[in-house]
Amino acid sequence: MTIMECAGCTLIAYGVPFSMFVFTIAHHPFRIIISMTSAFFWLISLLVSSLLWFAVVPLRNQLAFAVPFAVIFQEIFRYLFYRVIKKAEFALQKVQMQELTDKGMVFDRFAVAYAAGYGFGFISGTFAIVNVLSDMIGPGTIGIFGHSQDFFIATAFLTLCIILLNTFWGVIFFTSLDKGGIHRLIGPGIVVLTHMLFSCITLLNRKSQPLYSVSLAVGYSLLIGMIIYTLMLRGFTINNIRQRMNRD
Repeated sequence: MTIMECAGCTLIAYGVPFSMFVFTIAHHPFRIIISMTSAFFWLISLLVSSLLWFAVVPLRNQLAFAVPFAVIFQEIFRYLFYRVIKKAEFALQKVQMQELTDKGMVFDRFAVAYAAGYGFGFISGTFAIVNVLSDMIGPGTIGIFGHSQDFFIATAFLTLCIILLNTFWGVIFFTSLDKGGIHRLIGPGIVVLTHMLFSCITLLNRKSQPLYSVSLAVGYSLLIGMIIYTLMLRGFTINNIRQRMNRD
């Protein structure tokens, strides 16, 4: 039973992200490189957050102290990765386009932003659920000592949410900076605020009285909002969608 539960929660958390990888990233070497490098930058942000947590001894047991700083460091390193990508774009532009095409390294801004967000999200989701999955195998299952029996399923759905959110956050962050103007402030600002809100709302999931329904509702509401905002940045409007549907 525990193995079935582990398999089910793994598919919930990684089913959609794995499909995204197979159909949108796996066949493009440049996107794989971007995703892996992005994940490395996320790991560096985690290292910096850990150093801060280790240094501030009086607040080590206060999760509410660590979470906001972890979000801030993640967004700082997201921006640093964007700057690295800009440098790489300048270098790739010096190479002949035919050579880039043959190597599958054509520089597509949207694809790069998507791959960068995916790398951030996948590694973030992995760290969020890997220990839970190891405990899920057994022996026994959660809930025996009065804890919520929804912990595993809620964690799986929250992991899926943070992976997808990071993917769209990456697109919004990069695209907004590329557009410049007012988007240069609004886009990253929305990313930081929604990231902070999602991370802080998960603090409600305490062992005594976890509010999984609240965190899931807020998380997936933010996800829908980020999808809509991403489509707006890409130039999609209701009229455009209607026109395409009428053409089809």
